[in-house]
Amino acid sequence: MKKIFIIGLFLVVANFAQAQEKIEWLKFEEAVAATEANPKMLFVDVYTDWCGWCKKMDKETFTDPAVIKYINENFYAVKMNAEDDKRTFDFKGKKYSEAKMAATMRVQSYPNFVIIDPTLQNITQLPGYREPIPFLDGLGQIVHNGFGTK
Repeated sequence: MKKIFIIGLFLVVANFAQAQEKIEWLKFEEAVAATEANPKMLFVDVYTDWCGWCKKMDKETFTDPAVIKYINENFYAVKMNAEDDKRTFDFKGKKYSEAKMAATMRVQSYPNFVIIDPTLQNITQLPGYREPIPFLDGLGQIVHNGFGTK
């Protein structure tokens, strides 16, 4: 019985530790529903499958523990493929594909990080590849100074 308790405790601790080892990516509509229930900004990583800098962000910046912690604490994080016309979702009474939503958000380069306020009204962009510290600095300016920074 004692072994079962110890194994169970280990699994709980391991699951908790694992939860902070990666960004908690959601689909756009899941993030919208989450912010309606518990207001938080949305962080949308707009990427393409062919984008080398997008893959570098995934491999280097989005695996950095400080970046993971900051994004998970301050945002609902979304990955959006700017060329995906197949997966659709509803937003504010209209149907969008990921490609159409990326175009609606005026994303023209990749990677591009779109920040949407908790009211789902105002957005700003943080375009281009960034290493962890400059990336956190850019996000920090947006979070602490509002959406005036582009």
